[in-house]
Amino acid sequence: MSKVAMLPVVEPESVVPCCPPLTERPMNAEEADKAARMFKALGDPVRLRLFSAVASHEGGEACVCDISDVGVSQPTVSHHLKKLKEAGLLSSERRGTWVYYRVEPSVLAAMGRLLATAST
Repeated sequence: MSKVAMLPVVEPESVVPCCPPLTERPMNAEEADKAARMFKALGDPVRLRLFSAVASHEGGEACVCDISDVGVSQPTVSHHLKKLKEAGLLSSERRGTWVYYRVEPSVLAAMGRLLATAST
């Protein structure tokens, strides 16, 4: 029997963004810190490529073996994936010898809401 656990699906309406839209009001220090960690993690071209590879992969998750061809060594890929996880942008699960990465369910919607224009 397999011990593979499926990650939960989060409906878009249940997304809780880290911060209000930038045009709604000035961020407080905690909100700015959360947003800065996220943007800093995505500020590196290799990390952005890895994040995009995971986010766009069929099924919404990708094996590290499928996304490691980004022009840097495997240890460097692991370093960048760790930074994306620390920023809360990815989650991972080990299955046998491979690690599978998934974009946290609410991340893309939360990022979109952060950059959206506040409704009037």
